[in-house]
Amino acid sequence: MTKLALAIDKRRCIGCHTCANACKMQNNVPMGMPWNRVITEGCEVMDGAVGTYPNLTRSYLPLACQHCENAACERVCPTGATYKDEMGRVEIDYDKCIGCRMCMAACPYNARVFNWNEPTRDPDFNYGDSRVPVRPKGVAEKCTLCKERTDEGEAPMCVVCCPTRARIFGDLDDPQSQISQAIKAHNGYVLLEDYGTKPQVHYFN
Repeated sequence: MTKLALAIDKRRCIGCHTCANACKMQNNVPMGMPWNRVITEGCEVMDGAVGTYPNLTRSYLPLACQHCENAACERVCPTGATYKDEMGRVEIDYDKCIGCRMCMAACPYNARVFNWNEPTRDPDFNYGDSRVPVRPKGVAEKCTLCKERTDEGEAPMCVVCCPTRARIFGDLDDPQSQISQAIKAHNGYVLLEDYGTKPQVHYFN
C-alpha cells in the first residue's frame, strides 16, 4: 500500500507564499482561486502580528487539501466525482462533478474553490504543466498533490520550490520514509483531529 502525504515544519515556514505561487503555476490555477494558502495565525490580515508592540509574534499555517483518509468530501459527493485513489490522494473527476458544492460544505478545512465563472488567468492563457486538465466553469477544484508529477515519482511543486525546505513529501505507509521519520521525531500532529477525518497532511512546531 502507498499513502502519499505531506509534512510541514512550521518552524521553517517564513510566509513567503512560494508554495502557493508554485502550485498556481504548476496547476494552471485561475486568479482568485488559490489551492494552496498561507494563513497568518491569529490575524485577520495577511502578514499581521499577534500581541502589542514591541512584544509581537507571528506564525504561519500553510493550508490546502489535507487528503484525508476518512474524507468527508468523498462521503457526501453524490456522483463519485470526489474519490480516494490507489496512492492515498483525494482527487476530483471533473467530468463527474455537477457543481453541487456538497464537498465544499463538508470540508472542515475550507480547502476547495469553485469555478463560478469562466476561469480568469493572468497572463490570459493556460500555463503550467500541460498534463494538468483545464477545469471548466461549474466545477470544484483543489490541491491534487500534483497528481501528474507524483504519478511519475516526482515531488509536488510546492515541496520542490520551498526555499526553506519546510515541506516533506513521502509515503506514510513506509515507516522508514523521511516523512514518517520526521513526524515521529517531531511529534507531528494533524488539524482538527477531533473531526475524525484522519488528515494525511501533518504539521510540527
